[in-house]
Amino acid sequence: MGKKGKKEKGRGAEKTAAKMEKKVSKRSRKEEEDLEALIAHFQTLDAKRTQIVETPCPPPSPRLNASLSVHPEKDELILFGGEYFNGQKTFLYNELYVYNIRKDAWTKVDIPSPPPRRSAHQAVVVPQGGGQLWVFGGEFVSPNGEQFYHYKDLWVLHLATKTWEQVKGPSGRSGHRMVAWKRQLILFGGFHESTRDYIYYNDVYAFNLDTFTWSKLSPSGTGPTPRSGCQMSVTPQGGIIVYGGYSKQRVKKDVDKGTRHSDMFLLKPEDGREDKWVWTRMNPSGVRPTPRSGFSVAMAPNHQTLFFGGVCDEEEEESLAGEFFNDLYFYDATRNRWFEGQLKAVTNPVPTLSALPGDSGLGESCPGHHW
Repeated sequence: MGKKGKKEKGRGAEKTAAKMEKKVSKRSRKEEEDLEALIAHFQTLDAKRTQIVETPCPPPSPRLNASLSVHPEKDELILFGGEYFNGQKTFLYNELYVYNIRKDAWTKVDIPSPPPRRSAHQAVVVPQGGGQLWVFGGEFVSPNGEQFYHYKDLWVLHLATKTWEQVKGPSGRSGHRMVAWKRQLILFGGFHESTRDYIYYNDVYAFNLDTFTWSKLSPSGTGPTPRSGCQMSVTPQGGIIVYGGYSKQRVKKDVDKGTRHSDMFLLKPEDGREDKWVWTRMNPSGVRPTPRSGFSVAMAPNHQTLFFGGVCDEEEEESLAGEFFNDLYFYDATRNRWFEGQLKAVTNPVPTLSALPGDSGLGESCPGHHW
C-alpha cells in the first residue's frame, strides 16, 4: 500500500506541475498578445504620418539601447530607436534623428510607415542605392518594464528617398550583433526572453543585399558559445571578429547563473568560398579588456576596432550588482593585438586617441551601438 501511495503522490505532483506549466504558458501567451496589441496601437498612431517632415531640434531626449550609425556619404550620424525609464515607466522610441557633425546640429526626421518602437536592435549602414540603413530585431518593453516582445523583422531605410521598407527575418531576438560584409549582412547571436523562459543564440545568418534573401550559415570549427552583447567587427583581411559578451543559464529552479565571456573568435570564408565558413579561436596578445558585455564598438579610419565602456554584472542568488566602465581599448586585427587607449589633452576641440607605448595615435571616431 505504501508503494501505491507514493506512486499516486508522484502522479499528483506531476499533474500539479503540468497544470502550473499550462497556466504559465497561457499567461505568457496572454502577455505577448497584450504587447502585440500595444504595438499595433502605436503603429496606428504612426500611420497618421503621411509626409516626410524634417525639423531642426535640440539634442534628443535621454535614451539607451538606441543605434547610432555613420552615413555612408555625408558627415552625419543617424540615431534610431531606444528606450528610457523615468523611474516609474518605460518609454520606447522609433524616432529618427540626424546629427550633422560639421554644423553640430540635430534634425528630427519624420518618415511615413516607420518600424515599430524598439530598443536593443542592430543597425548597419551600406552604400548601395545612395545609402541604406538596415535595422533588425530588438525588443519592445511593456510600460512597467516586466514584459518583453522580441522582433524578428528586418527594415531598410533608403537614405536617398527617405522611405522605409520591411523584410522578414529569422527568429526574434535582442542583444544580437550584425555587420555588413561585402554585399551581405552577417547576423550573430542574441537572446529571446519571455515570462516563462529565455534562450541565448550562437547561430549565424547571412542576408543577401542583392536578392533580399536570408540563409542560415553552418560554419565548421569550434565557434562561440551562445551569447549576447558581444563585439562583432570586420577585419581588413575580410574576416569577422566576435569577442566577449554575456549569457546566463538556469542552475536550479528560479536561480540563474550569468557568464561574462572574454574569448575571441574569427569567422571567415573557407578557401575563399562565400557559401562555406569556418570558425577559429583567437588568442590575441597585448592588454586585454577585463570581462564585460554591452560595450560600444566603432571602426577607426585605419581599420582598428575601438572598444569603449560596458558592464560587469556580479550575481548572487538574490541580488544583482553591476560595475560600469569608461575605459577605452582598441584591437588591431592585422597584428592580432589589444592596446589600452588613453585620451590626450589637446588644444583643438576634437580629442585624439593615443595608445600606450608601441602604437600610433588614432583620429576621431563615432560611437557604436551597445547592449
